[in-house]
Amino acid sequence: MKSRVAELRKKNKISQEELALAVGVSRQTITSIEVEKYVASLPLAYKIAQYFHLSIEEVFDLSEYKNEQGGM
Repeated sequence: MKSRVAELRKKNKISQEELALAVGVSRQTITSIEVEKYVASLPLAYKIAQYFHLSIEEVFDLSEYKNEQGGM
C-alpha cells in the first residue's frame, strides 16, 4: 500500500526509530511500510495518522481498496 509515511517523517525531521517508538512498533515495521512491503493494520494506521495529526486517508492511499469494493 502506498503511503506518505516517509515523506511526512522526513518533513517533520523524525527518524524511523522515533516514529516506531511513538506508535509502538519496531523500526523495521516502519521501514516495511515505507517501502510498501507491509500493510499497516487499521490500529497502526490510526496511530501513525494521529501522530502526524492527519486522517488515515491523508497518510495512506486507499484507492486500490476502494476500487476493489466498488467505490466504497
